[in-house]
Amino acid sequence: MTRTALTAGGLAVALGIGTTVQASAGAPRSVSGKPSDNITRIADFYGAYIDAVTDENSGGLGQALRSQYLTPAFQKELNAWEVKNHANGVLRAQNVPLAWKVTDRGTAGHTEAVITLTWSKSSTTTLIVDMTRSSHKIFHIGDKGIGGK
Repeated sequence: MTRTALTAGGLAVALGIGTTVQASAGAPRSVSGKPSDNITRIADFYGAYIDAVTDENSGGLGQALRSQYLTPAFQKELNAWEVKNHANGVLRAQNVPLAWKVTDRGTAGHTEAVITLTWSKSSTTTLIVDMTRSSHKIFHIGDKGIGGK
C-alpha cells in the first residue's frame, strides 16, 4: 500500500497535478495544490522543469514544458535571451539549482511569484515570474522589482 502511494505521488509530479507523497525519516510531508491556482502551476512548472534539466535524457521534456507553460511570445523572447546570454533562460544560469522555492507575491491583473533557486548553502538567485490569470501561461521571468531593480 505504501509503495503504491509513493509511486502514485511520483507520477503526480510528473503529470504536474501538484500532489506528492515522499518517504522521510521524520514526520510525513505533503505538498498540495490545485490546477486553478497559478502559484501551484508555477511551482509545478519549476519542479518538473528542473527535474527535466537534471535528467538530461528526458526526451525533450524541458521543451515540452516550455510549450505548455509559457506564452508563445515569451518563448521567442526567452530563446533570444538564451542566445545572447549563453544560459538557460528559465533558470537564468548555466547549471541546475539544488533546490527551489515559489512564493506568491500577488498582483491585481496577473499572478506574480518570487522564485528562489538555491545553488549551494550560501548561494541563491531570486527571480520574478509573471503568469496570466486567464490562460495560466508564464509571460515573464526575470529580476524586475527585486532589490529596487
